[in-house]
Amino acid sequence: MQRITITIDDELMEDVDRLIARRGYQNRSEALRDLARAGIAQDRQRSNQRGDCVAAVVYVYDHAARDLSRRLVKEMHGHHELTLATMHVHLDEKSCLEVNVLKGATNRVEHLADHIIAERGVRHGNLVMIPIDREHPHRRHKGAHQHA
Repeated sequence: MQRITITIDDELMEDVDRLIARRGYQNRSEALRDLARAGIAQDRQRSNQRGDCVAAVVYVYDHAARDLSRRLVKEMHGHHELTLATMHVHLDEKSCLEVNVLKGATNRVEHLADHIIAERGVRHGNLVMIPIDREHPHRRHKGAHQHA
């Protein structure tokens, strides 16, 4: 077993401590190991997907963080061919929520989402991907309308 040192802001540590109490962990190390395992399992599941997808990247960030808004916009403009829509919501004086709807090659969508979520000042982030069946692009379900 390895011993590591990490730095966590007070607000996040309070959230971890509440999780520990709610789930009955014996200590912080057990909780953080479980959270790390869950993140690794999620990453493995994502990395097994191939082809194209539609996706939503949902994240909350501190809009006052130095140059963060500019960096996020630059990242999205750098991948404009993947972007279908963006929604921006002001949650409070410090926090904004954004939802970016993306479409394209799964590996490129993952790459963009990972970069957004990893930005300093992004507090929470999640990627939801749905594979696209390129073999049957015109398949319709009963009662559906056609898309151009």
